[in-house]
Amino acid sequence: MNDFSYLHTNCLELSIYLGCDKFPHESELQQEWENNKESLLTFMEQIHRGIKGVVTDQQGEPIANATIVVGGINHNVRTGR
Repeated sequence: MNDFSYLHTNCLELSIYLGCDKFPHESELQQEWENNKESLLTFMEQIHRGIKGVVTDQQGEPIANATIVVGGINHNVRTGR
């Protein structure tokens, strides 16, 4: 995960490594997909958890740099510009 992007832009970047071979042979790719497809899809489903939406003012205009505070969670979230 690129820590700078996450901390300063709320952008989450991930790198997923399945092994030490950075460039597997083409003949191995289908089996790697079959071995990891369900795990990857389950992981991707998790994006639907948590806070999402647009913070707006009374006129419906987006609010830049608004701070979202959730009770019991020690990590505030800030909206984008």
